Amino acid sequence: MEVPMNSAQSGPHFPVQHRSLSLDIKGNKTDIVISKYEDTFMVIVTQIGCMGTILAAKKDESVFSDPTYNVSVLFGKRDEPLLLACARQLIEHISGSGSARSLVISLGLKDHSQGTLKDIIAAVIENRLW
Repeated sequence: MEVPMNSAQSGPHFPVQHRSLSLDIKGNKTDIVISKYEDTFMVIVTQIGCMGTILAAKKDESVFSDPTYNVSVLFGKRDEPLLLACARQLIEHISGSGSARSLVISLGLKDHSQGTLKDIIAAVIENRLW
């Protein structure tokens, strides 16, 4: 199904609550799908038409210390610190909103610049399911 640029939709027929949108970020068509599972949010962002680097992020809590955030690369580029920062900012926002769900994010990007990642974070937060 073709989604017009700068639009969002929520799919009532898909068994998992989700939202998909397509927008232009720094001249690149960017497709984003956000899905809400029982214990995880899955975010897929692509400018290349397929999945890219897959990261997992979660909040670790301890009785004796402040919470920490664990972000790891499951598959793909391990030498891209901005991708890790993107996942960390999103899991911090998810946790700060009161959700205990973890995050799995796929970033298939042509442009790995800081500006692009800031725009992606803003778009995901604006269309969040948490």
